[in-house]
Amino acid sequence: RLSVSGEGPHGEPVADEVYGGQLQDRAIEGVPAEGTVRIEHARVSGTYDDGEPYELVRPSYAIDEPAFGALPEALRISPRLAPAVIGMGLLEAIPEARLEALADPDDADGDEISGRVQRVYDVREQGMAVGRFGWKAEQPSVAQQSAGAFLGDMGISSGLFPNNDCPDSQVECAQAQSGGEPEIDDERLDKVVLYARSLAVPARREPDAPEVLRGKLLFAESGCDACHVARHETGEHVLDAMSGQVIWPYTDLLLHDLGDDLSDGRPTFAAAGNEWRTPPLWGLGLSEAVAGRLALMHDGRARSFAEAILWHGGEAESSQLAFRSLDAENRSALLRFLESL
Repeated sequence: RLSVSGEGPHGEPVADEVYGGQLQDRAIEGVPAEGTVRIEHARVSGTYDDGEPYELVRPSYAIDEPAFGALPEALRISPRLAPAVIGMGLLEAIPEARLEALADPDDADGDEISGRVQRVYDVREQGMAVGRFGWKAEQPSVAQQSAGAFLGDMGISSGLFPNNDCPDSQVECAQAQSGGEPEIDDERLDKVVLYARSLAVPARREPDAPEVLRGKLLFAESGCDACHVARHETGEHVLDAMSGQVIWPYTDLLLHDLGDDLSDGRPTFAAAGNEWRTPPLWGLGLSEAVAGRLALMHDGRARSFAEAILWHGGEAESSQLAFRSLDAENRSALLRFLESL
């Protein structure tokens, strides 16, 4: 994601006037790609309290070969991996009142956890709404998340986002053959939204195994469930099958400060650079099988569940320290619990 300083009329990031809001490092025939991404890694060493060493990798990003002139010096770059899209209809059906009840922006209870509800612009409703989807909870609905991905990731316009992302300086992009106006009609978009809403959550593996149950207890004792809230009840939803369900997504869908190490320096609506939505953990144990490799956090820097925990700072630092203080056997149990989700 790309942006420059300032914010839009609703608090959204301001796209760069030449390269837009998302770098396009690939393009159709006859249209230049905008540039290529270069990733460099610095190694970060540490030690668990029992003396076992670990090593993290800290990525940094640059854009090479910009096709339309030099990039602004103050360009904000925020790398993003596509988040999991399972159970999205169920997350959409969690009542807004539930999220408001979980929020504690001023840390009134003194537990050092101060989750905040994200507020974003709902294009269809033409007003502000609760954000639920995306790494910064920057999308209010599955429909807007889907239409935004069509435009940003594939250059396909829709009724929600009818304008192609072709800045004035990108002549070849503007002159390329159109697939229609819009390029995906409402009927086809609705089918994609239905699929995204109804894609099921996989069943857990060995949830009653003794090591998994011990890991579940350690997960709670370490304070991880303060943000990764296990249980919710859904309210009414446009899909009856999503309504009135007890679900276990392990998220509060709120924004939390995860520390400067994870900051992208790119405010998004109500979210500061170091604030991120708590990602759901259901299906986590199948991440590697689905993606072919394990790459966690918003930019994929974590190569294992342990590394993902060790990157947690800010409000989650106490949980990270609690994990580091566990002996090898109990660390293994906690990780085994995550693998079971």
